Amino acid sequence: MGSSMNRLSIFVDGNNMFYAQQKNGWFFDPRRVLEYFKYEQSDTTLINAFWYTGLKDPQDQRGFRDALISLGYTVRTKILKEYYDDASGRYSQKANLDIEIVVDMFNTVDQYDRVVLFSGDGDFERAIELLRSKNTHITVVSTEGMIARELRNATDRYIDLNDIRDQIEKTDA
Repeated sequence: MGSSMNRLSIFVDGNNMFYAQQKNGWFFDPRRVLEYFKYEQSDTTLINAFWYTGLKDPQDQRGFRDALISLGYTVRTKILKEYYDDASGRYSQKANLDIEIVVDMFNTVDQYDRVVLFSGDGDFERAIELLRSKNTHITVVSTEGMIARELRNATDRYIDLNDIRDQIEKTDA
């Protein structure tokens, strides 16, 4: 791996990360995330950063999405579907963007050498195994209690959000 082989793509599973951050009690700053991984290794070129999120309606999170786009993220959205849960008798909203994430990963696979995936979802295990077989280095970022064992085992490197909190936390400043 020469120094030119350090092209990085970042994929953020926004809904999964929302719960991870809620669980941890602090939120990360999308701008600091880009900076951290761009400068973590000296010769890194950030090729792409994708952010995936479910929306209640087309106007939902408008300001946040605009901010992400201005930081350089490609934002992918999907309208939340309402599900009836028999057990609780309640409706819940869910948007699953796993397919979109995997499609983007494979569609852009020739552009990067390293991936940072912000998700704890075990559904990504197979995709990550395939990417690794193409000599892609995969880092998964999640947090204890939310990282699927299969995903943690499949990845080259696992980072717990709490271990990089100082570098990526959103501050009011």
